[in-house]
Amino acid sequence: MNLIREDYLKLIRPYYDVDLIKIITGVRRSGKSVLMETIKDEIIANGVKGSHIISINLEDLDYSFISDIKDLHKEIQSRIQDQDKYYIFLDEIQHIESFEKLLASLKAKFNCSIFVTGSDSTMLSGELATLLTGRTVEFEIFPFSFKESVDFLTLNNIECNPDDFIKDYIKWGGFPLRFSFREETSIKRFLDNLYSNIINRDIIKKSSKMDKKTFKDISLYIMSNAGKEFSAQNIANYYSTKCKQVSTRTIYNYLEKLHKAYILHSCKKYNIVGKAALDSSDKFYATDTGLRTLNTNTINYEDTFFLENIIYNELLIQGFTVYKGKTFKGEIDFVAVKDNKKCFIQVAYLLSSEETIKREFGAYDKIMDASPKYVLSLDKMDLSHDGIEHLNIIDFLLHKVSLHLS
Repeated sequence: MNLIREDYLKLIRPYYDVDLIKIITGVRRSGKSVLMETIKDEIIANGVKGSHIISINLEDLDYSFISDIKDLHKEIQSRIQDQDKYYIFLDEIQHIESFEKLLASLKAKFNCSIFVTGSDSTMLSGELATLLTGRTVEFEIFPFSFKESVDFLTLNNIECNPDDFIKDYIKWGGFPLRFSFREETSIKRFLDNLYSNIINRDIIKKSSKMDKKTFKDISLYIMSNAGKEFSAQNIANYYSTKCKQVSTRTIYNYLEKLHKAYILHSCKKYNIVGKAALDSSDKFYATDTGLRTLNTNTINYEDTFFLENIIYNELLIQGFTVYKGKTFKGEIDFVAVKDNKKCFIQVAYLLSSEETIKREFGAYDKIMDASPKYVLSLDKMDLSHDGIEHLNIIDFLLHKVSLHLS
């Protein structure tokens, strides 16, 4: 049974009949197409005739006869029979060259509301994109969050204790289809195939001269080290010891391609003292920790980089802009900003010793900024003190507690 992804729907619903093109983006297999089906169902439930819903998946063989914008325009036009509003859904639109011209034409010619999906963050950044400037609204869809994963398993009568499930989620993430498999070998095979599919269809296909093996090796290395300080030079030096020359420029080029395919998100630094974002961007987080696991032989659940990755994604899903906090003598894990207000966040596995407690809470010692300060960990006991609030990670991920900003 499919999960109704209410957190995304409540963002998109106000735009169902607004004269803006709804762009639904995100990594492959994150659930964009299923979300579009839910939107269609809601629109029909609101009284729209099924004949006024035009839905075309450009990766479906049924539409293999569509090779360019003329073919697609002809197909859509053939289905429009009157002056009433039509709702047009186009899945994976980036496969059609110059699709921007098509969307602009549809808006100008027909009474319609347009929804499109895509798996390439640059699909609206080219020269033709100026045709759509000010005419679009974008929503990025992630794989299932921790809460959505728990809700999905519960909905499908699969026993799920959140306190136990957290380790499974840390390791295998939330791609919806991965929950079709029970055995870890099957989950890993699915994720391996998914990653290869993303690489081959969304990245290498557009760069035929690319060294495919080197790209996959380096991309998996970057993924498995998500959240750690990134150094292109260290990667280049490693390949040098293997008698293979890979320039830092090539590595940054690979990094950009991963970002464009929604596999990674960059996390810039925020100068807490200067209260401004810095240009440097030296940390990256995986869109899903299951992809981070692919090149990791063993999972150390006390490795806070996995938990940081999950918290980072959750903050993005909740609508925050997220930075790494830079202080005079160190860093704060995250500065979460929304509506020009912010809070600070430290992430720990367990506050199992006085030394750990002192380190995590002590990170705030030199910060004079009065914005709320949090330490998130898996501990059940509330260890809040000195104005710093301690939250349980599972409670935060399940939306039982929320962050305050100022």
